[in-house]
Amino acid sequence: MIRSVLSILFFLLLAGCTTRTVAPQPVRPDQLDFPPLQFSFPKIEKERLANGFRVYLKEDHELPLIELTLLVGGGSIQDPLEKTGLSQLFAAVLETGGAGDATPAELETELEAMAAELSVSSSAYSYQIDLSLHQRDLQRGIEILADLLRRPRFDSERLELARSRMLESIRRKNDDPGSIAGRLLAEASYPGHPFGSFPQRSVVERLNRDDLLQLQQHYFRPDNFWFAASGAFNRAELLALLRRNLGDWTAQGTPELTLPDLPPAPKGRVLLADKKIPQTSIMMGHLGINKDNPDFFALRVANYILGGGGFNSRMMREIRSNRGLVYSVYSYFQTGRQLPELFIAGSETKTATTVEVVTLMRQLIQQMIAEPVSEQELQLARQSLINSFVFAFTDSHSVTSRKMRLDFYHYPKDYLETYQEKIAAVTIADVQRVARTYLHPELLQIVLVGDSSTFADQLRKLDLSVETVELTKPYKTSVIPE
Repeated sequence: MIRSVLSILFFLLLAGCTTRTVAPQPVRPDQLDFPPLQFSFPKIEKERLANGFRVYLKEDHELPLIELTLLVGGGSIQDPLEKTGLSQLFAAVLETGGAGDATPAELETELEAMAAELSVSSSAYSYQIDLSLHQRDLQRGIEILADLLRRPRFDSERLELARSRMLESIRRKNDDPGSIAGRLLAEASYPGHPFGSFPQRSVVERLNRDDLLQLQQHYFRPDNFWFAASGAFNRAELLALLRRNLGDWTAQGTPELTLPDLPPAPKGRVLLADKKIPQTSIMMGHLGINKDNPDFFALRVANYILGGGGFNSRMMREIRSNRGLVYSVYSYFQTGRQLPELFIAGSETKTATTVEVVTLMRQLIQQMIAEPVSEQELQLARQSLINSFVFAFTDSHSVTSRKMRLDFYHYPKDYLETYQEKIAAVTIADVQRVARTYLHPELLQIVLVGDSSTFADQLRKLDLSVETVELTKPYKTSVIPE
């Protein structure tokens, strides 16, 4: 009896050990279903002092830190061509040249003791001062900022140091092939215009302290200031500090800012800069759009499909993934804040495949014009642009300063709030329409920086004029004889 029971138990145990349990199959990543990303913009408070000083505020007490950004209307597009580089030198000396009663060394020592970070930069349309500091140092930080705006020292020794650095940068301007390509493309696209002008040694050597003072006196006035603050401050306290240090500065009226006319678009051509290196830097482009263009959103989608979507773009998929000719290839529209800027496409490839890559890039641009994109491409581009939008706002200051910047450049009031829905509304027909309107293969300025002896003969297959550029001389081209 016992033996029979043991036999039955052994059989049941053996059956249990040999019975297979079917595990659920894992879901593939592309089968996962997520709710749409929702992003609501934090409320940014706006104030304006009696003298016109504009203030954007966002309190955030998560960390005991404060971020300050100040914009001043002006910028390098206002520099006379005979003083190209003035704004760049101005920003460098404003940052390092001391302010108020503090010498450069004293100011640097104080900022270091506060663990504060100060930087000054210039762009085409503005000057920007950024200051990051601990909340306990807010009062002193505002005092330093006010001194920079009202009483910059422009120390002579720091001026010469900044000048030396600019001259060294000019001396080494032909070291990096990618930088050469970008410079030549701008010069070819904007001849005789600030967008196509770069500092020259003879000009930088002539700039002096009076030039910096005149620039500061012309543009630095309270009704030309835009100020963003975020972090662990008290709103009333910060506004009181601003009024105390800047409120007695009388409004002088916004300085007149004139925009130089754009030159006519040149015909398509190849600019060849010879440099004995094992690969070629390729950059091509033509005039694009500014922010006021009604087709801005459709162009964002079209460019994502063409070359702006990384491995999801046609250029990367065809030229790198399918053919293995490049490591990276891309395209983008530089959206001009006021004047139209460039559509640019670029890559690097080994010398022997230079013309093949250029040909493929031009063919893919032409394909965008000639053929509608697929529904799959459109959906991927729209979803990627919509979902990545939130990552432009990683912290409180990115939101605050972005809101200020959009007002500074006169974007629509609801630009941020409606961005995603306008991207979502782009259709296949929109993409092809804007490709036909804003992509011009016949106007591409194609810059090649590399060992031209290997591929110069093949360039004639492109059916474009080919011009050589002498890198050791000021920009000037000469046509290669047929």
